[in-house]
Amino acid sequence: MDLLLLVAAERERDARSAGVDARVVLAAAAAGGLDAGALDAAEAAGLLRLDGGRIHPGPRPAPAPGTAAPPARRRAAHRLLADAHAGGPRVLPVLFHRASAAAAPATALGDALAEAAARPGGGAGPAERSAAWARSAGLAADAGQRAVRLVEAADQARLAGLPHRARELLARAGREGPEGAVRGAAQLVSGRLALQDGPVADARETLLLAAELLDPADPRRALDARLAAVEASWAAGDAAACVEALDLGPVRPGPDRLLTAYRTGMSAVMRGRPGTGRPPLREVMAAAGSAGVPDGPETLLRAGSAALVVGDLTAAARANSRALAVARARGPYSIVAQALERLAYGELRAGRHARARAHAEDGLRTALGAGQDNLAAHHHAILALVASVEGSPEAVAEHADAAERVAAAHGLAQAATLAQWARARADLARGRLPEAAARLGPLVGSGPRRGHFAVRMLAVPCFVEAAARTGQTEAARSAVAAFARWSAQGTDPQSGAQLARCRALLSGPEEREALFADALARHDEAAGDFERGRTQLLYGAWLRRRRRPGEARGRLRDALVSFERGGAPGWAAQARAELRATGDAGPGGPAGPLTLLTPQQLRIARCVAEGATNREVALRLSVSTRTVDHHLRNVFAALGIRSRLELSRLVDRAEKTTADP
Repeated sequence: MDLLLLVAAERERDARSAGVDARVVLAAAAAGGLDAGALDAAEAAGLLRLDGGRIHPGPRPAPAPGTAAPPARRRAAHRLLADAHAGGPRVLPVLFHRASAAAAPATALGDALAEAAARPGGGAGPAERSAAWARSAGLAADAGQRAVRLVEAADQARLAGLPHRARELLARAGREGPEGAVRGAAQLVSGRLALQDGPVADARETLLLAAELLDPADPRRALDARLAAVEASWAAGDAAACVEALDLGPVRPGPDRLLTAYRTGMSAVMRGRPGTGRPPLREVMAAAGSAGVPDGPETLLRAGSAALVVGDLTAAARANSRALAVARARGPYSIVAQALERLAYGELRAGRHARARAHAEDGLRTALGAGQDNLAAHHHAILALVASVEGSPEAVAEHADAAERVAAAHGLAQAATLAQWARARADLARGRLPEAAARLGPLVGSGPRRGHFAVRMLAVPCFVEAAARTGQTEAARSAVAAFARWSAQGTDPQSGAQLARCRALLSGPEEREALFADALARHDEAAGDFERGRTQLLYGAWLRRRRRPGEARGRLRDALVSFERGGAPGWAAQARAELRATGDAGPGGPAGPLTLLTPQQLRIARCVAEGATNREVALRLSVSTRTVDHHLRNVFAALGIRSRLELSRLVDRAEKTTADP
């Protein structure tokens, strides 16, 4: 036996551990008469890395002594580790290693390990609990008990962000022939895995079957299955299926009071009765984080969803931020990407695009690391929408393509709608009005091709702008009528101002000015520089065409400031062009030769000038390294330079010229 075998045996407990405690391994090594200097030798060979008293995998792939070693040596390693953990504050590691060291059937030891794995708290994460449940299953004599423990192990692996391991454990449980509630629990885990990475219509049916099987013996888990089926139906854009899943099953007001309120409120809203649905949803929102109410991330995410449906973006941000903090501190890991997606979407709704991008970039990395392709698609769609504001057609296309690939395969109507909206908004930013109208027309209209029921109304103002300015007034009026009914529900703080702007675009000269003024007054009641800037831009452009250049300049300057403050360079370029048409050059553009660059090239040039590598730029801007390479070559060619140092000097001179004219 060697020291690497001890490290491998200790790591078996937690596939997502932040390294192995070096003190435990060294104590076990000393008890086994091993040379502690082997640790230094292994680090020097690149097989492991010591950092902060913990052992991490090294840059070189280590052999797998835990699997290659004879069973007797592996059991001896686990015995040494069990003794090293004994007397410490946590019982689960001791029981795990004793169970792993058992050479003969040891049902009592397996029972004790299962009991410890089920016990809340104790500092154990889902990955460690999953390993404990799986080990205890191997010590169970009864097939039914083995199936129960393997399903629990699979669920904990799912929560740890280890979907492949979860599916392996479910397959093992299936071979034990689970029945009744155990089969229902297995279906619940399987449905949740499909919800993360699979066709959401299939996930919905699996989850409804799980609820049916669980109802007689485990009504709380049955309700969890139905709520997960609602998530699957929502992602698919099937409003009727959402209502069906919400209304199925008995209502139990007792300990499930908040779940009942959530079901009641969401069902009413989905049925078109928002006035009836708001009070129970506000009850869910108010209870989040209160004393005596569980502050698990699932509860907080429901409160965040309720707030988004009600239109309280501040409360949504607070609940979802809390859910993210709790998930990161206590787990489960699988919730992190979901909380980041809700946060990013809420920031997008509030018009805070830089924050939305930060959350979505973090969420995308997390989702991909946890095998959550469906959530990754939603993050890509949000990043495409942010890029449509920040002036990067290449980033819009890259993220929209990624979102649509998964959306098409897995039936993600919400991600697909957001991606198409992003493409259309990028067209608007570049003045490609017919293309924008063509993309959005099917999404905001009626019929089978329309967009996601909870998203399509958000895209109506973009469609109306494109349609009204290309002579498609009847289609625009029809969309405005539907938007007005939706706006009256009060579910979006921006919609009142957007509605007035849409009506202004479709009105005669006598009414238009008053409607633009009404829109601006409503913008003052809701945050969002970008939407206010769009109204000012359209208002200023109309005033210029009415030969009122003095009044137009004031509106257009306000629009320019809003776009610059909101990080929307493509839209700022439109405002500058309108200002030039009034005889005012306008402030604030890039100086000198930097004016030769596109907005995306300028962003990349500035990042490189700050010392970022191409890979770092790609991560910062959420594009591929190949895209950065392509743009950087074009930047060098446009500016007539050959090195990153020359680029840094040129950008520095230009920025100083802009700051001190």
